[in-house]
Amino acid sequence: MAFQGKKLINDPNDVVTEFIEGLVETYPGLQYLDGFPEVKVVLRADVSSTTYEKVAVISGGGSGHEPAHAGFVGEGMLTAAICGDIFASPPVDSILAGIRAVTGPMGCLLIVKNYTGDRLNFGLAAEQAKSEGYNVEMVIVGDDCALPPPRGIAGRRGLAGTILVHKVKTSSSKLIKVAGAAAASGRSLIDVAAEAKRASEMVGTMGVALSVCTLPGQVTSDRLGQGKMELGLGIHGEAGAAVADIQPVDVVVSHVLTQILSPETNYVPIKRGSRVVLMINGLGATPAMELMIAAGKAVPKLQLEHGLAVDRVYTGSFMTSLDMAGFSITVMKADQAILQCLDAATKAPYWPVGVDGNHPPAKIPVPVPPSRSTKSDETLSRPEQLNEQGSILEAAIQAAATAVINYRDSLNEWDSKVGDGDCGSTMFRGATAILEDMKKYYPLNDPAETVNEIGSSIRRVMGGTSGIIYDIFCKAAYAQLKANSHSVIKPAHWTDALEAAVAAISKYGGASAGYRTLLDALIPASTVLKERLAAGDDAVEAFVLSSQAAVDGAESTKDMQAQAGRSTYVSGEILATVPDPGAMAAASWYRAAAMAVKDKYRSSS
Repeated sequence: MAFQGKKLINDPNDVVTEFIEGLVETYPGLQYLDGFPEVKVVLRADVSSTTYEKVAVISGGGSGHEPAHAGFVGEGMLTAAICGDIFASPPVDSILAGIRAVTGPMGCLLIVKNYTGDRLNFGLAAEQAKSEGYNVEMVIVGDDCALPPPRGIAGRRGLAGTILVHKVKTSSSKLIKVAGAAAASGRSLIDVAAEAKRASEMVGTMGVALSVCTLPGQVTSDRLGQGKMELGLGIHGEAGAAVADIQPVDVVVSHVLTQILSPETNYVPIKRGSRVVLMINGLGATPAMELMIAAGKAVPKLQLEHGLAVDRVYTGSFMTSLDMAGFSITVMKADQAILQCLDAATKAPYWPVGVDGNHPPAKIPVPVPPSRSTKSDETLSRPEQLNEQGSILEAAIQAAATAVINYRDSLNEWDSKVGDGDCGSTMFRGATAILEDMKKYYPLNDPAETVNEIGSSIRRVMGGTSGIIYDIFCKAAYAQLKANSHSVIKPAHWTDALEAAVAAISKYGGASAGYRTLLDALIPASTVLKERLAAGDDAVEAFVLSSQAAVDGAESTKDMQAQAGRSTYVSGEILATVPDPGAMAAASWYRAAAMAVKDKYRSSS
């Protein structure tokens, strides 16, 4: 049964015009061409063909896909967008007007979704512009992966992957590799178009709909019926590959990803081990909650089932189909140049913010701080009288934490070059909390429980990966010390605890020696300590020698190529100028603890 669709509009024939009016009123950086409303062209307010000295990038098509394409006009993305009527290709005169308005001596690149009307109209406008002396190139984007490889000339449909191609090609940052960087740096239009084509060949998309869309002023179709979904339908509501019963989103996401990445169709050059960008695109009437659920399921499936590294995730409504319920999934092969362009600043109003930067391989939840009321007062109390073991432990902790505190600025400086610049500040928070908690809570006469409490202090205040790593370190050491069940912890016990802690970090973090991490300080320390004790060396001297091994190991990270963490995205030339901050932090507290123990024994003898 069909019924009149409900829309908050005026005259159905004016919806595109009134949309553009609202858009330019909302965003000061956008403007429309004189000749409106017949000529529906949205362009950057700061660009004129007489002054623009970069390659202009223009896209567009039928309306009804908002925010595409006008919502992506802005510095760093499109220079102009040509708007047709609902689901109708814009007329040639409008496209030609847009070209004339923003194209300077460097020329312009037309990005066109692979639909016959768009290809013909943009193509004719391009030829007319060339005859007028404009330098114009056109790239067709066909990222649809729902249907079997097409025969004839139709080709794959252009879908939401077009948005990623816009961003990759039109970055305004001072990059020199991908097409957008080529445009920004003054490279030729031919070079920009070549980079654009390369990007368009790396992307695949497939959609799933729970309903068809309703055009303004028309009835709502019930073509799908109750309990049905359509796989692979187009963004104009055209029929897809199949109609099926609605399935849990886990099943839907798995099917779509398998289709996009199918080696049989080979639509995208993505193999196991590739780095990819993921886009979950709402089709117009899908709540953000459902889109986020799909994103949360897609990431681990890409990682675990397809063996891909997911570097960026974009979730939202980018290219819709009016009020259609459903989503599309886009997977794009990534490299460092593409990621830099995707992260580059843009003033396009509908490009998502807050998603740039490295996507961690796994999101490890930050543990809830433990309730101190769950432990006995005796466990959480500092002893009134410290025995010899407690006194030595206190001196070692005091020295280690103080060394980290004093090292904060150096660690931050190094990390600003190879990471996110906060290593020193993060370690500072942990060290400060340790010193404060030691005054009241650490049962220093019980080394195992003290190590456990250090882990609790770290977990409470240290964010990010560093906090988790050191908490794992303490937990593993605590478990090893408790397993000995001796009231007095001997040097061999400490050696076993250090070895267990190092092994736990390697197991859960995935790094090992030579990866340019804190393990490059701790592994040499553990090895030397164990060797010297086995050789019969004095325990204190063995500790000191192992601390020197930690320092040497940390400094040697200058010569290592990063294989873990954010440093993997930094060039070898930059890495060679500084040691790994995490390794230097570990070496500093380990060395300080060793020297404090040596001084303590020297003063007592």
